[in-house]
Amino acid sequence: MTGFDTSITRRGLLGLTAGLSTAAALGLPPLDRVQAAATGIDLDGFLALSARLTGTAIGDLDRGIGGRILELYRAAGEGEALAVLAATGGAPAGALADGIVASWYSGVATIGGRTALVAYPDALMWAALDFTKPGGYCGGETGYWAEPPQDG
Repeated sequence: MTGFDTSITRRGLLGLTAGLSTAAALGLPPLDRVQAAATGIDLDGFLALSARLTGTAIGDLDRGIGGRILELYRAAGEGEALAVLAATGGAPAGALADGIVASWYSGVATIGGRTALVAYPDALMWAALDFTKPGGYCGGETGYWAEPPQDG
């Protein structure tokens, strides 16, 4: 015996039902997702979250860059917050979600007062700005800019 009364009253059952209904109406994630979030987030979960937030296919996200961004968030004590954001499907968006998107697109992560370069030529902004290239990177032989870009 545990010493705990495991019987439930009618009032207790109604209260539990009302509480669960309220949680569902408010859009709160199911309890199993909240419990999973409390354990933190792994790289695959972070990449899935990043794909939803950035609108980029998960296969187009670099695992190395994702790992660096994730480690910075963990070092800043934001691991559980990331897991909760992932459990809610990336909504509602806020400073945390905005920071993830900014890190992927700019290649610079500013987390917990610490700024770190996580990517430069592989930052998502260069895919969005397909008419240009990262500064300091050669686009071809001398004079390559004189010819119009090829369709393709």
